[in-house]
Amino acid sequence: MNRMTNTPPGMAIDFSKPTGEPSLLAPDSLQWRIFKNPIAMAVGGVAAVLLEFADARIRSGVWDHSIYKTDPIGRSQRTGMAAMVGVYGPASAARRVIGGVNRMHAKVSGETPKGEAYTALDPELLNWVYATAQYGFLTAYHRFVRPLSAAEQARYWADGEPVAALYGVTHTPKSEAEFLAMMEELLPRFEPHPINGEFLDIIRSGRAAPSVPRFLHKALARAAVSLLPPVVRQRLELGPEHDLRTRDRIMVKAMGKLADRRKDPTSPAWQAALRLGLPGDTAWR
Repeated sequence: MNRMTNTPPGMAIDFSKPTGEPSLLAPDSLQWRIFKNPIAMAVGGVAAVLLEFADARIRSGVWDHSIYKTDPIGRSQRTGMAAMVGVYGPASAARRVIGGVNRMHAKVSGETPKGEAYTALDPELLNWVYATAQYGFLTAYHRFVRPLSAAEQARYWADGEPVAALYGVTHTPKSEAEFLAMMEELLPRFEPHPINGEFLDIIRSGRAAPSVPRFLHKALARAAVSLLPPVVRQRLELGPEHDLRTRDRIMVKAMGKLADRRKDPTSPAWQAALRLGLPGDTAWR
């Protein structure tokens, strides 16, 4: 079978070819299970962006050197597809896509509004951006889809290292405790900013998936805020209007569990399994 999965323009990846070519991550990795779930990816991705935007260097880099201001949905879709390629794509395609991301990052440098210089290739920033994505996706799946054991979580953190290395990441947390320790070092830099509110407004608006009722998008946005460590949420001044309500939690969990059972033959996970000669539903087993 040769089927292009639904991808943003300019990032069409055939996850089903070439036959037999392995991915960077093995089919028995936790990433194969987690990344197939669109609810975990959506909630975890929003939480990761909030954690990244807490640092003015990353916030300025994204806002001033990408199309995020004019096409936030498209930019988020391309970021999500890069994550999918790193997990499910043929290793050659993953290296090509990640190499392209790195070349774009090499052009990103500037100053924050307060005059602090930054570059996207700063190891401290690369490490934090990668860690926030790992934390966001894992925590969203753990809380809203299926609880993961301590051993499973440890394996998840370790399994991501081959992808991290291609991005130039020099340090990856091996646990949530190590992630929080990394966060503590950056915490003095974290600050509130109107961009965070603009970003959450975009998520709540439902522009990413207009066919989904808006109240569900609002629940997903609140679920993402709930993943932030309390001290970060306090620094970002995300008040009680962002609290995850009981109804929100029930809805997001129901959507997450339903999405985890829905087997999609057009998905990267299914197509990657076929490429490797495995049953299409391998990631669901």
